[in-house]
Amino acid sequence: MKMEIDTLKSRAGLSRRWLDQIAFTLTEVLISSAILSMIVLGAVTAHLVGINMYQMTKAKLGASDEARSAVSKLVDEIRAAKTLRVGNGGLSTFTQAADNTPQIGNCVQIYMSTNTNNFIRYFWDSSDKILKRTTNGSTAAQVVANFISNNLVFSAEDHLGNVITNPQNNRVIGMNLEFFQI
Repeated sequence: MKMEIDTLKSRAGLSRRWLDQIAFTLTEVLISSAILSMIVLGAVTAHLVGINMYQMTKAKLGASDEARSAVSKLVDEIRAAKTLRVGNGGLSTFTQAADNTPQIGNCVQIYMSTNTNNFIRYFWDSSDKILKRTTNGSTAAQVVANFISNNLVFSAEDHLGNVITNPQNNRVIGMNLEFFQI
């Protein structure tokens, strides 16, 4: 048997001394383990950073989606309106901005017909910082957008974007929503 192994060694060109040196030393094992640990630690850190970035992006995209849906419905109703009034108000009250003052406020009231008893009102609620929607006679409001920080949400503007001081027929309704969301 020994003769066969020696024959194999000589055929392969391997010496006995080289075969005895194939094993790793303790230092080599420790260094390779340290390198492997750093690679695994780097991969785990990159994964955790990726999860954190995903959560931040998810919050920002949620706010953008909420704003897009709010604006879409509001734009459709404004386009279909017969009369619009900008001012200040809430769930049960509305005060139109006075003549010769900037037509800006936290509320817009939309009349779909010439009947001023039927309206849709969008208003910013200062108590909970939510843009809400209600209709005439309703005692409840629907949430349109959360986390709105600015109180002057609506404005009546001319074609250049300047806030006008008198309610005119050919005006643009501006809406400025400043979202805050963690």
